[in-house]
This record gives sequence, C-alpha cells and structure tokens, in this order.
Amino acid sequence: MAVLTKNEAFLANFMAQEYALLGRRQTAAIIIADTIVNYYTCTETLFLRISRFFENSLQKEKWHSDLLHKMTLNIEGIRPTVISEQTYMNLLELMKFRHFKRYYFEFEYDWDRLDFLLKKYEQVKPLLRDNLQLFVKFLRELIKEDYDENSRTTLH
Repeated sequence: MAVLTKNEAFLANFMAQEYALLGRRQTAAIIIADTIVNYYTCTETLFLRISRFFENSLQKEKWHSDLLHKMTLNIEGIRPTVISEQTYMNLLELMKFRHFKRYYFEFEYDWDRLDFLLKKYEQVKPLLRDNLQLFVKFLRELIKEDYDENSRTTLH
C-alpha cells in the first residue's frame, strides 16, 4: 500500500509540475502510461499475495483476469471480498491497458485513451484505498483472534 501511495504522489506531482510544462508530448505520454502500468502491477502483486495466502487457485491460461475477478469474491469462512465491483471495473481497464502496453513498442500514444485511463486511475485510487483499509481491518481481526486463542491455550 505504501508503494501505491508513492505511485499516486509521483503522478500527482508530475501532472502538477512537469506535465504543465511539457503538455501533450510524447515524453509526458510515456511517463503517464508507465505510471499507470506500474500502479496496476503493484496492485496485482498485492492481490497475488492475498490469493496465495487465502485460496491459491488461479486458472493458468487467464490468471491475470482470474486473479482480479477473485478479489471481488467473498470466500465464506476464508476471507471477505477484497475489492468492490466498482473498483474491479476500474482496475479491469488498467489491466487491459497494461496488457496492451506490454506488446506495444511504439512511443506514440492516443491521448483520448490516456485521458480515459487517467480518469479510471483517479476514480480507482480512493476506492482501492478504502477497500484495502477494510481488508487490513479484517487481517487485524484475524491476528487478534489468533493471539487471543493462543493466549488462552498458553494460560490454561
């Protein structure tokens, strides 16, 4: 979550300072595209760690989309949902772009597409932050339950 926050701060700073000077130039497009891709990749890494700990069953052929979808599931007795449906829909657009960018070797970007992605990025940031804070609360409750259970066992 700290890396996501650094990513957000970087892009906000870039947009407020350098982008204001550069405008819609190739360099600005590359920085925006890379930052959005890094944001999604960081998010996906977080989700992968959650998945490995709590359920660890992803389809090999489409594991990226499968992983993202599974974060919307409440797995009874295992874990609650990690992200809301609205968060999922925004992240899905970022995931699609990350896949596109992985195989796009040109330096010219469609500014309409980048504007759309920036909108999705701005929409998802507070949603994801709220979703992750709820999930962290769940994790803290698990730790507390485990600690309380171990304390009772030790005391008796």
